[in-house]
Amino acid sequence: MSSTAPLTSKTAIVTGSTSGIGLAIARGLAQAGADVVLNGFGKPEEIEQARAGIASAFGVRAHYSDADMTKPDQIAAMVRDAEERFGTVDILVNNAGIQFVSAIEEFPGEKWEQIIAINLSSAFYAMQAAIPGMKRREWGRIINTASAHSLVASPYKSAYVAAKHGIAGLTKTAALELAPHKVTANCISPGYVWTPLVEAQIPDTMKARGLTKEQVIDDVLLKAQPTKAFVTVDQVAALAVFLCSDAASQITGANMTMDGGWTAQ
Repeated sequence: MSSTAPLTSKTAIVTGSTSGIGLAIARGLAQAGADVVLNGFGKPEEIEQARAGIASAFGVRAHYSDADMTKPDQIAAMVRDAEERFGTVDILVNNAGIQFVSAIEEFPGEKWEQIIAINLSSAFYAMQAAIPGMKRREWGRIINTASAHSLVASPYKSAYVAAKHGIAGLTKTAALELAPHKVTANCISPGYVWTPLVEAQIPDTMKARGLTKEQVIDDVLLKAQPTKAFVTVDQVAALAVFLCSDAASQITGANMTMDGGWTAQ
């Protein structure tokens, strides 16, 4: 493996990777030489553009799986298909996630179940499918996208906070089980990340609260982040790539915050 492409010959699955953080992680891993499997929802033409763009930009193989992260059988099939297509699944990034905001007593039961399924259970089922191959090869990297909400809570986000706390615990358990097999498991816990989804919320918040764009960013979105700056998707991706490197082989069971100081308070 060359120093410029340290992940050459490795294959990565990144769930929830058709946009935002997941797509940035997939691109980062591809730039480091890994073949990648994208997964997530979106317009077919935009997904194909992202897949083809990764393949052409980085000279790797890139595949898209439409596996539904609420369906354990489809998650397992995605891992099996990747192993058959590429020979191995060496890196698993569980990034898929959704959000819903409501008071507990008004929180729709179906939304609770959906968030737990996509944000937590999908990671378990993907790990369950990928771990046997990693153990056989004595090499693997599992990275779970958690959140500052894996460490602290916010009101009206009961399912999300519960799922992210659960991801942190699942990661620690996997790290202990896999330590003898040279397979690591870690969390990345970002604060507010600048994505198109976040950007799209600003005009409605400005109107609803009678605030300027700057006030919405500083006093609403970044209220909890002392740096008053968004995390970028490329920063999250760079940490994910580092966690896959040989230099990170003794980092396992960690919950690595990237939140502008939010959880230091």
